[in-house]
Amino acid sequence: MKTRKLGTLEVSELGYGTMSFASSYGPSPERSEAIRVIRGAYERGVTFFDTAEAYGPFTNEELVGEALGPVRDKVVIATKFGWNIDPETGERRPGLNSRPEHIKRAAEGMLKRLKTDRIDILYQHRVDPDVPIEDVAAAVKELMEAGKVGHLGLSEAGGATIRRAHAVQPITAIQSEYSLWTRDPEPEILPLCEELGIGFVPWSPLGQGFLTGKIDTSTAFDSSDWRAGFPRFTPQALEANKALVELLKDIAARKRATAAQIALAWLLAQKPWIVPIPGTRKLERVEENLCAADVVLTGADLEEIEAAASKITVQGTRLPEEILKLSYQ
Repeated sequence: MKTRKLGTLEVSELGYGTMSFASSYGPSPERSEAIRVIRGAYERGVTFFDTAEAYGPFTNEELVGEALGPVRDKVVIATKFGWNIDPETGERRPGLNSRPEHIKRAAEGMLKRLKTDRIDILYQHRVDPDVPIEDVAAAVKELMEAGKVGHLGLSEAGGATIRRAHAVQPITAIQSEYSLWTRDPEPEILPLCEELGIGFVPWSPLGQGFLTGKIDTSTAFDSSDWRAGFPRFTPQALEANKALVELLKDIAARKRATAAQIALAWLLAQKPWIVPIPGTRKLERVEENLCAADVVLTGADLEEIEAAASKITVQGTRLPEEILKLSYQ
């Protein structure tokens, strides 16, 4: 697989998001199967893996640590802090917590769970309005100077926050939701990343599965699946938004590809420093996703997609309001 640069950090041009193994999308598979899929992604060329302390909490980092332990020096592992989670017990408490002392305690737990002596990218998961971002960046900088962290990242941060943090410690990557049905980063964040030399990592690049074309109004979500309560996954929204999937399917038919591959290829075509991290529980879907790197979208293809997508109004907010309000701070 080809590589791309997030700042100065070289990674596979498609990464792998492991959140789906944390029961966020219904009951998780057996641990042995999850490890098989993660290792299978590596064997097929993926060198960039994403997790977070909040996924579980803790269980996802433990899974990634076990799965990638044998190849630790050949992969880039990113994880995230920022929710108010007890660093010792994993107890979830209300709100956010990016106090410097909390970050440092959280990082120690992450290193143990990931079975490593360093975290390649340490993201702030959500901006904490009660802690100056300069203090957050300085705390991560101290961890970098101690050799425990390689690079600083921010997730779902606003432009002013990114600039302030970058002035204290250069940022390697910004991670935010981005896909054909979530284009919020385009007006401000992507131009800012280009200006500052920061890489961009789209999470949910397949629209939490919707853009694959395998979800419709007949899809029944498990009660533990977050999408069951998401505004874009109501039957009405799914019906209204299917025009976007039909667009992808039309392009895919001409390219002898799948809708998912076109959705990922579109992201890869936007900027050379964009590295999507699709997540899946199935190895065959990993293989399908990775083939997106071989799909060539011409300038004419991209113009056609843009013209058609501009006429489609996506219905439903991308996240529930209580989570959405924490973005772009």
